[in-house]
Amino acid sequence: MIVDIEKLDHYGRGITKINGKICFVENALPKETVEIKIIKEAKKYFLAETKKIINKSKDRVIPPCKYASICGGCNLEHLSFSKENEYKVTKVKEIIKKFANEQEEKVKPIIYDKEYHYRNKITLHQKNGKIGLYQKQSKNIIPIDNCLLVTEELEQEIKHISVGKETEIILRMGNKTKEILNSNKENKYILSMIGNKVYQVSQKSFFQVNPIITEKLYEEIKDIVKHRQAKNVLDLYCGTGSIGIYISEEVEKVLGIESVKEAVIDAKENAKRNNIKNCNYLLGKVEELTEKLTEGYDTAIIDPPRKGLDKKVIEKLLQINPQTIIYVSCDPVTLARDINLLKTSYNLEYIRPYNMFPRTFHVECCALLSLKTKK
Repeated sequence: MIVDIEKLDHYGRGITKINGKICFVENALPKETVEIKIIKEAKKYFLAETKKIINKSKDRVIPPCKYASICGGCNLEHLSFSKENEYKVTKVKEIIKKFANEQEEKVKPIIYDKEYHYRNKITLHQKNGKIGLYQKQSKNIIPIDNCLLVTEELEQEIKHISVGKETEIILRMGNKTKEILNSNKENKYILSMIGNKVYQVSQKSFFQVNPIITEKLYEEIKDIVKHRQAKNVLDLYCGTGSIGIYISEEVEKVLGIESVKEAVIDAKENAKRNNIKNCNYLLGKVEELTEKLTEGYDTAIIDPPRKGLDKKVIEKLLQINPQTIIYVSCDPVTLARDINLLKTSYNLEYIRPYNMFPRTFHVECCALLSLKTKK
């Protein structure tokens, strides 16, 4: 079957229509004519794969990765990097308009850097003597000896990994320190740096995977905090305390809340390492601990997991009413949903996309919200 591709969906798949029903096509770009094979038919949509490209888009590039056609890691490696950045801005605009009823003008230009060798972490899977990454849309393991998304140092580490008993092998590398943390070995943590701050990162602790973009993101957050003269900051889902510590010199006090025990241990140690006296941390679920907060906070920094905010957290934020909310999100859909719920008391100033995950459909966002003035 031959079809014309109209646009990309939010997962980087081409979109066309067959007999009035939407069809999502893997490895197809807008303005291309492709021959497809239907691989699934659901009630409201088709899934298809590209068998042959008849008319090729000028934005199509040849992926440099030899695993690109089979690995499920990179969804946009066949799209030029400039068009990838345009796509991500358009995606955020469409999502905030659809789910938060906000104007597209609220989306600022995207921040990006290099397209390859940016990741300081990779998770490899192991089964039946194979070590590698999952195949597209399956749990089959593709054995690999390199990955263009990770740093050159981690690429070398991949080449020397031997088969063991674990089903998962996690490799992390310290930004600037070049230390490598291998989940199969005994080392408990590595030291990583963002700007002039040093962070202890344990195996189970969350830490951003793209150090260059992370520093640019943290600088924007610090600029907001400084400009708004924040004093008492609530740092929710704080992980290793990286954001709170980064902005600590601009504020009077930071309270971080995190549910992962190892991350809280790291956060407390990181405050000591950086000689920071005004950051404190609580261990527990954000939705449970925020219920106990009665102290006034003028600023809330939120960096939740992909599922976004629990409704209890939103209710507490609306009760505390900080003047400023800085919301960092790896999923624009849950971000837009939560903004919509916060709109009773807050105005969205802007959303800035960050290309934290080049060559994939994922996009990081930083949203700035301000408390509405009472009339």
